[in-house]
Amino acid sequence: MSSRLEVPGTLRIPVAVLAERRPGATRWAEWSWRVVEVLEEAPPVPPWTVLREEAGRTLFFAGEAEVALHPTDTSNYRDNLGASPPLVWVVLRPTEAAPGWVLHLVTVDAGEAEIYADSGADLLESLPMPPGLRALTEAFTAQHHVERRFQKRRRDRADPEALARGGRRAGEEETG
Repeated sequence: MSSRLEVPGTLRIPVAVLAERRPGATRWAEWSWRVVEVLEEAPPVPPWTVLREEAGRTLFFAGEAEVALHPTDTSNYRDNLGASPPLVWVVLRPTEAAPGWVLHLVTVDAGEAEIYADSGADLLESLPMPPGLRALTEAFTAQHHVERRFQKRRRDRADPEALARGGRRAGEEETG
């Protein structure tokens, strides 16, 4: 039994990620890293296996991940599918172990990806969505999307005199 809390109807799609290391462009960074591709099938090698080295660049199999599609997030998927091209976001997180990164997340939800944009340490890359992943995301969105009407909430009327009364409403007496 899984210890992970799961929204009913969630679909998990396995993907694989390739990352590239190349010499840094400045004297402050020895290496520059970028995610170069999201694959629909993983090669039969362990994570962070070197796949190719040429001209100072090294291509790594970064590892496998699951893209989680939740029925409650279909509006974000629909917006992404409407983009040209639809994107998939990959997050690599720094680690002490060689080569210095770990595959943390792959998502098709721009809102989820945005959470990682401000961390400063994580490497967030967007790439075109692979065709198989796109087809599964489109089918999932068509099956689960429910259009929700925007409903503006009404706020309680502010009492500008409340601050002067220490937060008490008119007619309330101070106790104590």
